Amino acid sequence: MGHGLDGLVEFPGDVTVKILHVIHSVNPQAGGTTEGLKQLSAALIRLGATVEVMSLDAPDAPWVRDFPLPLTALGPGRTGYGYSPRAVPWLVRHGCEYDMIVVNGLWQFGNLAVWRAARKTSLQYVVFPHGMLDPWFKRHYPLKHLKKWLYWPWAEYRVLRDAAAVFFTSEEERRNARQSFWLYRCREEVIGFGIEPPPEDEIGPRELFFREFPRLAGQRLFLFLGRMHEKKGCDLLLRAFHTILARTPADVHLVMAGPADSPYGAQMIELARSLGLEERVTWTGMLTGDLKWGAFRAAEVFVLPSHQENFGVSVAESLACHRAVLISDKVNIWREIAADHAGLIENDDLPGTVRLLERWLALDETARTRAYEAARLCFERHFLMDRVAERLIASVAALKA
Repeated sequence: MGHGLDGLVEFPGDVTVKILHVIHSVNPQAGGTTEGLKQLSAALIRLGATVEVMSLDAPDAPWVRDFPLPLTALGPGRTGYGYSPRAVPWLVRHGCEYDMIVVNGLWQFGNLAVWRAARKTSLQYVVFPHGMLDPWFKRHYPLKHLKKWLYWPWAEYRVLRDAAAVFFTSEEERRNARQSFWLYRCREEVIGFGIEPPPEDEIGPRELFFREFPRLAGQRLFLFLGRMHEKKGCDLLLRAFHTILARTPADVHLVMAGPADSPYGAQMIELARSLGLEERVTWTGMLTGDLKWGAFRAAEVFVLPSHQENFGVSVAESLACHRAVLISDKVNIWREIAADHAGLIENDDLPGTVRLLERWLALDETARTRAYEAARLCFERHFLMDRVAERLIASVAALKA
């Protein structure tokens, strides 16, 4: 789409805010960063800001055509890194027309292009690392980390060092980011992240879920919802559930919601079978729309014993549905949840996951009700996307002052 700027909004001090998001790809299959960008942009627009996007996608890609925001696609990049000779010249010509450029993610050419353009002009930019500096990746993918070290001093280090600010989604992410590379310097700011609130209708989605999975009606549902991946701790959850099974009420049931058609997903299904959990675990496949919200509404509690989770969209979605969460201390928003008493926190190992389940089952109805109310307040305080948009605009205004 063409480049055009209008619809300005005024904030205290007569600050007008026009924002350009830079992202490697807006392909929805690329991960949660694209969806987060769309939701944040919608909230910014509701506040009156102008928002446009630059990506390194091919201009004729179907997801470019269908993207809901004004988009300039400058790819396709010549390599997986996304190098595009058009990116820096375009940013030099147009970048200074914006009050701020928001770089989404790391380790792609778009970030370096913004830095190079900033060296030639007066444009300002901020960076959302979106968890891509988490030391978990350093420990579990050492060869990839070594490859990143080869260009860290010449690219990402400089991108972060010269940014007007680096926005972290939680205090935990900010602390973790300092541990991946010894050469690290930036202006840190915890701005948070969030989601759009779910539909107000609670009954309809829940009834839809039970129509789809009728054998779950009347059960106490412990819900996992996400992709089946080794970092999510799916194996811990299954083994912990098996560990407590003999002393667990017969109506407690584990729902594993998410695509399980990968090799790892097949391993988890086989693990559940080998543990004798066929009658106590339901695999739903991927849930979207009202069916997804119905799963949250039908659940008693949400469980995610992840080894690494920068934000955890499904955690915020559970809180938004007034459902408490049982999570590991490797889910980076655990501090906010613990402070608001909106869930239980333990280590990301088998004993910790067993304790999560046992501690929740030991609560009486009054304690569970208090946790549900705390979950609602926690979401509204920390993870409502409109609040994040307000903080971003305030930060941009302060940086421009």
